[in-house]
Parts: sequence; structure tokens; C-alpha cells
Amino acid sequence: MKVSKAQAQANRAHVVETASQLFRERGYDGVGVADLMAAAGFTHGGFYKQFGSKTDLIAESTACGIAQTVALTGEGLDPAEFVRYYLSREHRDGRSTGCTMAALGGDAARQPDAVRAAFSTGIESLIAALAPRGETVSEADASQARARIIDLLSHAVGALVMSRACPDDSPLADEFLTVCRDAILGSLVAPQSEAGPSAGSQRG
Repeated sequence: MKVSKAQAQANRAHVVETASQLFRERGYDGVGVADLMAAAGFTHGGFYKQFGSKTDLIAESTACGIAQTVALTGEGLDPAEFVRYYLSREHRDGRSTGCTMAALGGDAARQPDAVRAAFSTGIESLIAALAPRGETVSEADASQARARIIDLLSHAVGALVMSRACPDDSPLADEFLTVCRDAILGSLVAPQSEAGPSAGSQRG
């Protein structure tokens, strides 16, 4: 039976979403095309009707996974709220639905340029989503804000990777989350306090 264009698009999106979760759980090399298609509810032969290669699917599923992380900021979530969720035990334990950067960043370094480009584009979108909104800032201030966000993401992703590298019941797994979460939250407050007391607080 012929599949409609809309159904074909829905099927493709389902495969991408399934792949995104499986890759985060098992790694890019830990999931074969046959297993992936079976998990999505399709036959192995249908893969090449939808994708040119596994690399194409990896790149598309990577973009899908990072977009889910970016979506966490869509309701006005500020960087502090993002960090509290990102370095939570819930996120740490939910590898298949968690951050693609933490789950697959090491794998991406050994992937073709198309996959690494998907990471770069996705990370840029997350940096933009965490940037201050509704403010007119100078070029220098914008550059400093971008640097702080890059530092925040690098610190948070690294902490999550280190926590996941430990056994689930290891006290060190929680210690990585707690220590790094507190440090990042402290750094978010520091730039405001460095501005010094306001003019009003200096009077009287």
C-alpha cells in the first residue's frame, strides 16, 4: 500500500526520534541500522528509502537531540534554572532523553564533519537561547555574556559526563553534580555583584 507524503514524513521523524534516544543510550557505534529500524517499528529495508546513510541519520538525530535541550529554555528559563535541572540526578539518570552533548560529545569527535557540524550548529543555538534577552548591550558586554555561557555549558557538560562515568550508587556521582552546580550558580551571581553597590545604596 502506498504511503502518503505526510505519513512518510511522520515515519521519518519517528525514526529520527528513536535513533536520537538509542544513540544517547548506547553510543553511535552501539546501535546498528537493523536494530534501530526494529525499535522504530519498521523493516531494515525501509532505512535506505528514508536516509542516504547511517551518517545522515546520525547528523539528523543529533540535531533533534540538541533541539530538545534548547527547548528547555523556551519558556523563559534563565541560566540558573537551566543549570539546576541540567545538573540534577533526574537528568543524570535519564541518559536516553537527556543532553546529547554530554551523551555523545566524545563519540562526535570521531564522526564525519556532517555530524560535528550538527553539534556545532546545535551548540550555537543553545548559546543563543541562554543569552540575555530583551536587553540592549554593547558589543563588549555581548562578548562577555557569550564567554560566560560557553564557560557555563563546558562546566555543566563536563560535570554530567564525570558523574555518569561513576557507578549509579557512587557518592562521587552525586558529588560532581552538587559541587559543580553550586560553583556555576555562584559564578552567575558574581558578575552582578562585581558591578558594585548601586547609587541609591551609597546614599544615606
